[in-house]
Amino acid sequence: MDLELLRTFIEVNRTRHFGEAAESLHVTQAAVSARIKQLESMLGVQLFERMKRDIQLTPEGHRLLQHAESLLAGWQKARQEITAGGAKQQLSIGGTAGLWQNSLQEWLLDLRRSMPDVALITETHTTTTLTRRLVTGLLDVAFMLEPPQVEALQLKEVALVQLIMVSSDSDVSVEEAIENDYLMTDWGIAHTVNHRRAFPDAEEPQLRIGQSLIARQHLLDIGGSAYLPARLVTDDIATGQLHMVQDAPTFDYTVYGVYSMRSTKSALIKEALQLFAYKVDLDELREYAE
Repeated sequence: MDLELLRTFIEVNRTRHFGEAAESLHVTQAAVSARIKQLESMLGVQLFERMKRDIQLTPEGHRLLQHAESLLAGWQKARQEITAGGAKQQLSIGGTAGLWQNSLQEWLLDLRRSMPDVALITETHTTTTLTRRLVTGLLDVAFMLEPPQVEALQLKEVALVQLIMVSSDSDVSVEEAIENDYLMTDWGIAHTVNHRRAFPDAEEPQLRIGQSLIARQHLLDIGGSAYLPARLVTDDIATGQLHMVQDAPTFDYTVYGVYSMRSTKSALIKEALQLFAYKVDLDELREYAE
């Protein structure tokens, strides 16, 4: 199997356009078409429905997609493990986008400082994809807020995400914050449930933002209120750009490090996880707010 065929297949699916896929792959559109035809011929199935202004995967294409991604990722991991930039050890690390933004960046820097001889690969995926890649061995360790209960996976509590309500308005009450210019941030099912319990009468917000960094920037540029990680807004509160909403409940969520019980790198993973030690002093933040 020519991996370039699979890479082309994935790129056509991503762009939904043969020309854009060609530009991304730095080949001609004719080459892209030829590769897809060759792959379809090898498999004996049609992979794309070619409509007038759109390209969609066939059912067979959908089934191939997961395998194609795994094969390419496996080959990349194999190359990395074989060479690893000359390093004797390496870790493949995954996390959700929200955790990379708020809980994993400092840990990654500490990991690099403490273990400079360990090669690192980082990935960003949904919880479902992270779990699949852990089970198939494409990741050594992943970080999640709501890890699945899979018998083959080991869970370790490593950090705490503390969500606090902040606002661009220094005098806003909890009720006013919820009712006016409120941004709902996505922190998983548990947060959605807890938020509904805390504010059962609140109307659905007009704006939902999945990335806390984008939500923070929205508050700074346009204004409003939202629940954001305390660590993310510490400096904003200290400088008076954002303000803690008094009497608003805080929500704490555990970050889990997840890895395979059968991993040959268990000792290295455990050593890396010991570097987590982040928690914000909320009393100090409240002093800034006052």
